[in-house]
Amino acid sequence: MSSDIIVEAKNLKKIYLQGSIEVPALRGLDLQLERGAFAAIAGSSGSGKTTLLNLVGGLDRPTAGEITIDGQGLSSLSGKKLADLRLRRIGFVFQAYNLLPILSAYENAEYVLLLQGVDPAERRKRVMDLLAAVGLEGLENRRPSELSGGQQQRVAVARAIAAEPALVLADEPTANLDSKTGTELIELMRNLNRDRGVTFLISSHDPKVIDRVDRVIRLEDGQIVEKLAA
Repeated sequence: MSSDIIVEAKNLKKIYLQGSIEVPALRGLDLQLERGAFAAIAGSSGSGKTTLLNLVGGLDRPTAGEITIDGQGLSSLSGKKLADLRLRRIGFVFQAYNLLPILSAYENAEYVLLLQGVDPAERRKRVMDLLAAVGLEGLENRRPSELSGGQQQRVAVARAIAAEPALVLADEPTANLDSKTGTELIELMRNLNRDRGVTFLISSHDPKVIDRVDRVIRLEDGQIVEKLAA
């Protein structure tokens, strides 16, 4: 795999069982994503967007096929090594934010760095810099319940990139946000992509997202049907 390719999927298949019935979610999908990309996976509900994102992130394993992330094949990794890859190489932004309610914005953003054992002084510098970059300066000590949905999602973005991962995966990040806040969030991600070189792969059917990315990967019935430059 070329060093310019950060994600490669070959003949990727995922079949779910509903009772004794096999339901194919992905049907032999091939994909390459370049380092530094700002890309979206688009498609209707049930097209396989979230399934693909979960497989790329190592949150689930394919029925068949291979995924390589930053030069590392996932199929050969044990559960422990896969968890370590997620911790150190992949950032996640979820639709439901997935913040820890008892922790402050600062502590949520810091959490991955704590797990990595990063030096306290470096943790503080990195987290404060990121919270300022995502527009949350002065809100470091607020818990999620004291933040708006948009602010919570900004904390989630800061947490996702705090560890300087090779790749950030975002699953419908604007779904729970109003139009204005969703637009602001995508602009934030766009700026992080341009200014910091963060690679983003975003699952979405939101036109605001689709219009802002550099590449659209369209899924239909578990297969890529077209790839368009935005």
